[in-house]
Amino acid sequence: MTTITEAGRKTTIVPPSSGDFSARQQKTIRLYPVTNYTFGTKEAQPEEDPSVSARLQRLQDQYEQYGIRRTCEGVLVCHEHGHPHILMLQIANAFFKLPGDYLQPGEEEIEGFKVRLDERLAPVAGQQFAPDQHTEEWDISDCIAQWWRPNFETFTYPFIPPHVTRPKECKKMYLINLPKHKVLSVPKNMKLLAVPLFELHENSARYGSQLSAIPQYLSRYNFEFVDENDVVIGRSPGLTSFSQ
Repeated sequence: MTTITEAGRKTTIVPPSSGDFSARQQKTIRLYPVTNYTFGTKEAQPEEDPSVSARLQRLQDQYEQYGIRRTCEGVLVCHEHGHPHILMLQIANAFFKLPGDYLQPGEEEIEGFKVRLDERLAPVAGQQFAPDQHTEEWDISDCIAQWWRPNFETFTYPFIPPHVTRPKECKKMYLINLPKHKVLSVPKNMKLLAVPLFELHENSARYGSQLSAIPQYLSRYNFEFVDENDVVIGRSPGLTSFSQ
């Protein structure tokens, strides 16, 4: 539920107060409209493996040499018409994924994650964009989910099964606080789409179990929606009192 601010309210009918309902609430996150962001392109980034079996074989080879794979992905949130949207990469008009990738052995987690985000979405040198729109560092916030791959298989779980003592991969999803403006350059073989939460919710058939669970991960946060002029046009899940 989104609570409309006084400036955006279209009706004068206000319900009676039901009391405060904001105890132990998470921090409020400001979301900017998707139109605030500039989208460019850069050279294609082909998949490392030609097939799923080849990808799993490479995972096994690297596990035997370096141990568990550490993967970081970013949940980039903006809004459209006062509803949260997630920026997702689409490959071959079918497969969806979050920006990010696995870390190199020994690489520091957060700094390595920023490098992976730059590799995927940062503009390349020489592209003509305003410096303040692309030089700002990634603001990596909370880890909102961890998924585990127990074996060299496609199955992943949001927990380690009790019979597994040596999982093969751990994937973390981090909330990324987007600035007011940013340039995002997308590889030519991919698309960057803004997918609404209502489209993701319980839609594992299209997005898979990890991405379709993002609305649940984000449900603990408050969101503040602003327009292009920095005017607050809505809040979700609401204000401190539902009479406002």
